[in-house]
Amino acid sequence: MRVHLEAEAVLGIIRQVEQAEWTWVSSDAVLYEISKTPNEERKERLWSLESGASLRLELTEAIYQEAEKIQQLGFTALDALHISCARMADVDVFLSTDDKLLKKVRQHIGEIELHAVNPLAWLQEVI
Repeated sequence: MRVHLEAEAVLGIIRQVEQAEWTWVSSDAVLYEISKTPNEERKERLWSLESGASLRLELTEAIYQEAEKIQQLGFTALDALHISCARMADVDVFLSTDDKLLKKVRQHIGEIELHAVNPLAWLQEVI
């Protein structure tokens, strides 16, 4: 049930992006992650969804340097890149369905200073 509700929340958020109500910032890190998806059908759906992003960040030296610092807090390299991109883009919110990642961000909120939340919870905050 939770996965279904999260999926519906993501679709609602995407509709707001499509209507230019909200901005979706993606990154080269997201493109890399999609490219590693083993299931071809799922990969195609993800490419299609990601193509709707409002803005895509290229990975820069500054992003990599910040990601290295974030990784020292115990984050995986890819999660650290996602967080670094979000911080560099100065997003209002970083959305993820990864409970472990969100918990770790909350544990290090003083060092990371990023509002990170599950899409369903965030949608409930803003509507």
